[in-house]
Amino acid sequence: MEKIILPVKGMTCASCVTRVEKITGKFEGIKNVSVNLANETLSFDSETPTKILKPLSESLSQYGYDIDLSVLNKNDTESKVYENSKDDYYKEIKSDFIIALIFTIPIFLISMLLDYKWFQDIWFLSVYDTQKILLILTTPVMFIPGKRFFQSFAKNLIHFSADMNSLVAIGTGAAYIYSLISVLFPSVISHHSNEILHVYFETAAVIITLILMGKLLEHRAKRKTNSAIAKLLELRPETALIIENNIEIEIPISELRKGHIVIVKPGTKVPSDGIITSGVSTLDESMITGESIPVEKGIDTKVFGGTINKFGAFNYRVTETGDNSLLGQIIKLVESAQASKAPIQKLADKISGVFVPVVILIALITFLGWFFISGENSFILALTNSVAVLIIACPCALGLATPTAIIVGTGLGASKGILIKNSETLEWAHKIDTMLFDKTGTLTKGKPFIVDFKNYITREEVLRIAASLESKSEHPLAKALVEHSKKQNIIPIEPEQFESFPGFGIKGIVEKKNVIIGNNKFIKKHLPELNIELDNNSGTSIITVIENKLAAIFQIDDEIKEDAKETIEALHKLGIKTIMLTGDNNSSAKRIADKLEIDDYRAELLPNQKSDIITEFQDKGNLVGFTGDGVNDAPALAKANLGISLASGTDIAIESSDIAIINDNLINVVNAIKISNKTIKIIRQNLFWAFVYNVIGIPLAAFGFLNPMIGALAMSLSSVSVVSNSLRLKFTKL
Repeated sequence: MEKIILPVKGMTCASCVTRVEKITGKFEGIKNVSVNLANETLSFDSETPTKILKPLSESLSQYGYDIDLSVLNKNDTESKVYENSKDDYYKEIKSDFIIALIFTIPIFLISMLLDYKWFQDIWFLSVYDTQKILLILTTPVMFIPGKRFFQSFAKNLIHFSADMNSLVAIGTGAAYIYSLISVLFPSVISHHSNEILHVYFETAAVIITLILMGKLLEHRAKRKTNSAIAKLLELRPETALIIENNIEIEIPISELRKGHIVIVKPGTKVPSDGIITSGVSTLDESMITGESIPVEKGIDTKVFGGTINKFGAFNYRVTETGDNSLLGQIIKLVESAQASKAPIQKLADKISGVFVPVVILIALITFLGWFFISGENSFILALTNSVAVLIIACPCALGLATPTAIIVGTGLGASKGILIKNSETLEWAHKIDTMLFDKTGTLTKGKPFIVDFKNYITREEVLRIAASLESKSEHPLAKALVEHSKKQNIIPIEPEQFESFPGFGIKGIVEKKNVIIGNNKFIKKHLPELNIELDNNSGTSIITVIENKLAAIFQIDDEIKEDAKETIEALHKLGIKTIMLTGDNNSSAKRIADKLEIDDYRAELLPNQKSDIITEFQDKGNLVGFTGDGVNDAPALAKANLGISLASGTDIAIESSDIAIINDNLINVVNAIKISNKTIKIIRQNLFWAFVYNVIGIPLAAFGFLNPMIGALAMSLSSVSVVSNSLRLKFTKL
């Protein structure tokens, strides 16, 4: 399945979201459809997108929605979402608003003053002639800036559907047509030929102007919610300086390929991921990892696209470009998360599906009620109150309540080096009551070192043989032994045979000698006659046996991360229980657990037993989070209700985890939960406001307490208030 994210033009409210999802979901081979009103995107999974996209585009265009298929042809992640936010929509709506405002100001002033006799006495035109002027001024407002509402209404009418545009078109259209008839054909409405009828040109014009103003403000606010992706995209330089045939050549970044040697000068951005081949420097990686301290780089160290070279100059060999680079992966992940839909949105979607038809029905009942119940001016009261109902109803706020908060929340996470897989994860995280931690590489630095070792044959021989066998293992403890040997100028050789037993140890043949290296359980299993006394107070004991004889006992330790205790304390303050899981012996595990004041620990575990412990807590009714290194802990990350991987460099195990922390800062586990807490709080506030606004506003309009123009202002500002409330997340202190 391929994930497709496309910009959609023409969506204005939550009803549009429901309609686009239904149209897209009818196509065979499309799954996991999600439409986001806040960033105006359609996302879905498909095995054969090329066959589906053209007919999908044609189906959506019948309803007035346009998707831009050209973004699929781009080589880079020059963001589908961000490009959509830079389209002509803002210019169009700004132009329409200015045109509407130019005409509406005189319409409104003249209409308001015309009700006063003193103005009629000094005004150079009669009331009837003034109404004709108002008709002339209002018509351009209706059919130039107001055209968008009526075009959408016409397309909806063909398909027997309705949205926010339908409400505006019906409301303003009714006011305009009634006023037009009152001026040009007054006898149709009144039997008194000399009667000057009241007109509502200012109502129609002001409503359209205020709604355009609201859309303009809303669009500006929505663009601010997408600033996280915008900032990430700005990190990419437009060109790269490469060496080809010993000549420096500047090429567009889209032409950069694996294997190119790139020159990076002081103060410039790194164009892609790679490995330094010459030179040393200090790089600012804060824009990707959230770490403010510059990182020193030298030969054979990794560099990442979008980071800034501070002082030195260096050359590097390109290893990844475009979407495959760390920056590209981050952008894709943030886009995907922002395009997804949170479960909390489901209720709003259900209401949105019937919202507009219900509002039209309420408006019709309002019209009939006032028309038949009220006495004098019954038609006028019926018209104005039903128009007020149509105009004040706001499905937009419902559609924006959740996605705007999700976009800002995931963007905030990305800026701190916290990559959130989807909006469902963001909703889940704040519910966690138990957090399990892997020890090595998570609570500790993952760089074990030999504290001491006791040898029973010569130190040189035991180091050479042990390091040779361990050189084939990927375990952190094995690497510690190999590194220690190299420091002693002992170079490992190729073992004749190697076999690994995860969670226990290794065995093989080196220099034609049988070698067994592992923990006490492993050694006793193979050689039960060996009686070994261990000192577990200074770290983990690794035993080496050569030709069935004890050769050495290595004491290996690992430093606790500086922010580990702070993280545990912060989780306790949030009411979250903490548990450490490790394959180490009980004494070593207890020593670290006591230092960190962790609630509980489980020691001497095999890798597959971590998942069993997660299941054990889940069966007790706990919502379990698991934090691990993202590679060896993949089963546990997948099993947990919330899987958090601490990824170093490009090892983002997002397939297994729900959240990837790319700067390896353990405190970001807490920050991820805090972001979830605050995002869900904002979503609840937004939904409450959206529901309460409509529940209070519509009855007030129906019972005649709201002028249609006030309704238009309230409707415009309701959407802006929801988006603005979501933007408060950007200033959250973690």
